[in-house]
Amino acid sequence: MLKVTHFDPVTRFDLARTLAGRGRYWTTAYLVDGLLVDSGCAHTASALLSALEGRELSWIANTHTHEDHIGANGLLQRSRNGLQIRAHPLALPVLAAPRDLQPLHPYRRLFWGWPEPCEARALQDLEFIETKKFRFQVLFTPGHSPDHLCLYEVDQGWLFTGDLFVGGNDRALRAGYDIWQIIASLKRVAELSATRLFPGSARLRDDPQGALQAKINYLEDLGERVLALHKKGWLVGEITRRVCGGPMWVEFVTLGHFSRRHLVLSYLGENNDG
Repeated sequence: MLKVTHFDPVTRFDLARTLAGRGRYWTTAYLVDGLLVDSGCAHTASALLSALEGRELSWIANTHTHEDHIGANGLLQRSRNGLQIRAHPLALPVLAAPRDLQPLHPYRRLFWGWPEPCEARALQDLEFIETKKFRFQVLFTPGHSPDHLCLYEVDQGWLFTGDLFVGGNDRALRAGYDIWQIIASLKRVAELSATRLFPGSARLRDDPQGALQAKINYLEDLGERVLALHKKGWLVGEITRRVCGGPMWVEFVTLGHFSRRHLVLSYLGENNDG
């Protein structure tokens, strides 16, 4: 399933696999002046290829290598001669061999699927990607993944955040995420003079600083509560129930890979992937 929205000159593609007649677990790609920011999942690769027919496409920049953001890279690169793919240096091995280096849990295979391999080149922190009309500065923003980055068009004030910022007040986290790095990365991009925030999913924000600061405040407050209870000797399960509330359906769908417990463990520095 694919939806197209225009925010001239940025075109937004919302992408999701259709299950039981509905799109499930949406992700977003953006096209501006020949630059595609992320490419959705493997299940929607053909739909994105069709939607891009007749449009200029010279670059793909991946915000990170999770399978719902790199899924059409290989197909697009095979279909467009000279298409350049750029990503964080840590992303390159995964992009070259996603099946070998990024095993997928059952829910991830169901909703997003296996990406094809692609050839990519490394971006560096503070480097610029220059299109015909715009210059996008690269900002390394780890936490959601070690290879995460954001793109910032300085003159326009556009901030493409990938999954660093998707809105909402988190009550769960995936195994392997680093909540303190996420907070530090949010603080980094909050210092920019951004005028519009383009997230990896969820709605656009026209008050980036306000949205980012609200997220930072929420996550820091939650962390203070977790650490205070931990200092009092509370067990992880007790802290989880107190600060994160009752069970969430996403915990059942992901068999606990995405959970309230992992959020608490991340604040305690114990959220290892597995």
